[in-house]
Amino acid sequence: MDTSHLIQHAGTAGTLFASIFVIATTTMRTMIPLRVFGILANIVLIIIAIPIHNYLVILVQVVMLLVNSYRLHQMLQLVRDVRKSVNSDLSMEWLKPFMTERKCSAGEVLFYKDEKADSMFYIVSGRFRLVESGIELPVGAIVGELGMLSPSNVRTQTLECVEGGVILSVSYDQVEQLYVQNPAFGFYFLRLASARLFQNIDTLEQRLAQQVTAVEPKPA
Repeated sequence: MDTSHLIQHAGTAGTLFASIFVIATTTMRTMIPLRVFGILANIVLIIIAIPIHNYLVILVQVVMLLVNSYRLHQMLQLVRDVRKSVNSDLSMEWLKPFMTERKCSAGEVLFYKDEKADSMFYIVSGRFRLVESGIELPVGAIVGELGMLSPSNVRTQTLECVEGGVILSVSYDQVEQLYVQNPAFGFYFLRLASARLFQNIDTLEQRLAQQVTAVEPKPA
């Protein structure tokens, strides 16, 4: 039985379906659907290439399939971690894979009050202090994220390294790219930033109440 015509027709149909998938990927506005369609296109192209023994196409598509699968897993993991963070202790460890490590020495100033803000930081080790308020930030704290949301994008305080340590930094541009790739990330990031803003307000109210109590005259 001559199967050459069957293979030819199957290849034509497969190419048509693969083309549809490729065109569909150009209409995707977010990264997760784009990766899913990319994976489907990779699978279809591999199936097409097997009967005609096109090993180059098979190799390329297998590599692309692995890349798309990894990126899809990474983005889904990001969404899960952000959702978990929002529902728990507001930790932002889910951002670590997208951040750059930086070593700081005692006395080093990471940024000054009123200067332009373009990144935020995650404290891995060491001691860091907000100079104007005197607040010392613990390990695991995020600082600088509210500058991204402020209209003027300027620092509200100066951050100084008190004891040498390590921080992780991520630029606002990278955060914006993550938002464009997956709007769910932006939604949860805004919830995190809002929650941290309310925490800061609560801390300031407590400090103000302590100061008022300290200056109140004691009854004779």
